[in-house]
Amino acid sequence: MENQKSSSSLKAVIAVLAVLLVGSLVYIFKMTSDTDVVKTELKTTLTEKESVMKDLQELKSTYDAAISENTSMSDELTQERDKVVNLMNDLSKSKGDVASLAKYKTQSIALQSKMKVLMAENEGLKKQNTTLTTQRDSAVVVIGEAKKSNEALAGQNEELSKVVEKAAKLTVLNTRGSAYKLKSSGKEVATDKASRADVLKISFTIAENQVAQSGTKSYYVQVIDSKNNVLGDKKTETFGDNTLTYSFVSNVNYENKTIDVTENLRGKDFPKGTYFVNIFDKDQLVSKTSFSLK
Repeated sequence: MENQKSSSSLKAVIAVLAVLLVGSLVYIFKMTSDTDVVKTELKTTLTEKESVMKDLQELKSTYDAAISENTSMSDELTQERDKVVNLMNDLSKSKGDVASLAKYKTQSIALQSKMKVLMAENEGLKKQNTTLTTQRDSAVVVIGEAKKSNEALAGQNEELSKVVEKAAKLTVLNTRGSAYKLKSSGKEVATDKASRADVLKISFTIAENQVAQSGTKSYYVQVIDSKNNVLGDKKTETFGDNTLTYSFVSNVNYENKTIDVTENLRGKDFPKGTYFVNIFDKDQLVSKTSFSLK
């Protein structure tokens, strides 16, 4: 009887142990399965975090390259690049749970969309700038050529003005000086003796010049005797830094045709020797001659 009770008790214990063993095996299996699931989810989360970080790094690089081009959008691009950097910092510090990762991923997609819009605008501005630069360079070339042409024309005009000015100058030639004795009848008799001379005649010719301006022409005549004295009025005229002492002024009505001019310089007690006659157009010596009295 006791043997039967012992056998029943042993069976009961064995049954309990079997149940416990099965339960343990089920629990261990479940725990192992849960651990594998957690490992898989963790691995997936880490992979997605790395993917989001990589996308953000590429986004930052795109902004850096665009900012380095120094366009008019540089400030706006810099602001967006800073948003990307801040999100990268936040993502780096995050635990990588599914909820926060989804948030970062959403923000990353939004930043990428904004980047595409800004890049399109930036490319448009770059093309406009290229067009404007080409137009500006073309304008600079045109202006440069025009400047060269104007400088050449200015040079030609200056040379032409000089030629015209030179051509317009009157030529004074055949300048002569001689002495005369005045008779009581008014007749003038040529003489080469100083003691007989009453008047010195100074004559010169102005050549024809169709380019010159017609009208009254004034010439300053300077007669210097053998003692180096200026005869006549002995007046002084200043031309800039130059001063001229002259004997008289000869005013000639010039009409672009050859004209002979004769002026009288009265005097007395003319000394013997060589006399010098200089004719000036203002302060410019245009003709000269000399003659002698015995």
